[in-house]
Amino acid sequence: MSTQNGTEPLLRLTWTDPVTGTRGFLVVHTLVSGLATGGTRMRAGCTMREVEDLARGMANKTATFNLPVGGAKGGIDLDPKDPRAFDVLTRFCSAMRPWLDAHWVTAEDLGVPQHLIDEVFAGLGLEQSYHAAISRSADPARTLRRVQAGLNAPVPGGLLLGDVVGGYGVAQACLGVAAAWAWDPAETTVAIQGIGTMGGGAAWYLHEAGMRVTAVADAAGTLYHPAGLDVPALLELRDSYGEIDRHRVPADVQRLPRNAVLAIEADIFVPAAISYAITEDNVEQVRAKVVVEAANAATTEEAEASLVLAGIPVIPDFVANAGAAAWAWWLLLGEVGADPADSFLRLRTEMQSKVALLLAQWNADRRPPRETGWELAAANRVERAATEHLAPALTIP
Repeated sequence: MSTQNGTEPLLRLTWTDPVTGTRGFLVVHTLVSGLATGGTRMRAGCTMREVEDLARGMANKTATFNLPVGGAKGGIDLDPKDPRAFDVLTRFCSAMRPWLDAHWVTAEDLGVPQHLIDEVFAGLGLEQSYHAAISRSADPARTLRRVQAGLNAPVPGGLLLGDVVGGYGVAQACLGVAAAWAWDPAETTVAIQGIGTMGGGAAWYLHEAGMRVTAVADAAGTLYHPAGLDVPALLELRDSYGEIDRHRVPADVQRLPRNAVLAIEADIFVPAAISYAITEDNVEQVRAKVVVEAANAATTEEAEASLVLAGIPVIPDFVANAGAAAWAWWLLLGEVGADPADSFLRLRTEMQSKVALLLAQWNADRRPPRETGWELAAANRVERAATEHLAPALTIP
C-alpha cells in the first residue's frame, strides 16, 4: 500500500515465541497523548509489512475521526485454528506488557475475537484489552463497568453491540454510497467477501436496511442468489470461524468458487475478509460500481489505481471500517453509553457524512476517495497539534 501520509513508524518490534518459534509483530505508527490504538490479528503468513500497513491505516482512522489517540497494530503469524493459538497469543501479550500497560490499546482483529483477547488480558491481570486507556481514568473500576456495559449491550439478532458495531459502520458506509448517488436501497445489490464479525455484521444491517445482499463468500466458497440471500438464516449457520455449514444452505442458492465473489455484478463490493484481497492479478474481475473496504488494506495501491481508471471509486478502509475503533473511543471517553440507539445514531451520522464528502469530491473531479480521506486526516492532525498544548493531558472519565 502507499506510504502517503505515512512517515516512518515510531516503533517496529519483532517477537519470537520461545515455545513454538512463531513470529509476532507490533508496529506503533504514532502516539497521541501517549496512546496508540489498533487490534491484534492472527493469521498464517502475517508479516511485518502487513502489520506496518495496518498501523498506518489505524493512524489515518484515528485522525479522520478526530480521535485523541495514535495508531498501532499487532500481528501473529499463526493459523488461529492451531490448537496452540491461545497460548501463543497469551505469550505475545505477556511480552508486549510494557506497551499494553501504558500505551497500546488493542482489541479484536482478524482471527482474534474480542472475547478471546479479553480472556488473555484477564489471565494477565489486566481485565480488559482497553487497559492502557482505562488505567488512566480517575476511577478505573467505573470506566471498566461502562466499557463492559457498552460491549455487552444486547442488540436485535441476539448479538452484542461490541460484536456488531464495526459491521454496522460498514453498512452505513454502503448506505452512504447509495444516498450520495441517489440509489434506492431496495434496488441496490451488494456482494460481500467474508462473513465473520465485520462482514457478517455488515450483511445483517444491509439486509435490515432493505439492500439485496446477493453474494457472500467464506473460506469454503461463494454463495449467490440474484434475488438476494436470506442473510439472517445464513448467519445462523456460521461456525466460530465465520464459515457457513453448506449442508444446511437452501438448494436454490448457487455454490460458486471462493474467488467468484469478485466477479459478481453487484452495485457494491465489500471485501471484508483479508488484506490485499484485490490485487493487480484479479482487479480486472471486479464488476461492482464501487468498492467499500471492510477489511484493512483490502486493495493494493496498484489495483486501486486500476479501479479508479475504470471509474470505480474505493471507499478506503480507514473510513469504511473505522466504526469499531471510533465507537470504542467514544465509549471510553463517555460520549456514548450502553444504549445501542445512541451509538448507532452517532456512527450513522459520522460515517454517512464522511462518505458523502469523499464521493462529492469524486463526482466533482474524479479525485480518489482515499486522497480526500488523507486530506481530511491531515487537516485534523494539524488542528489537533495546534491546540494540544492548550488542553490538559487526555483524561478518561
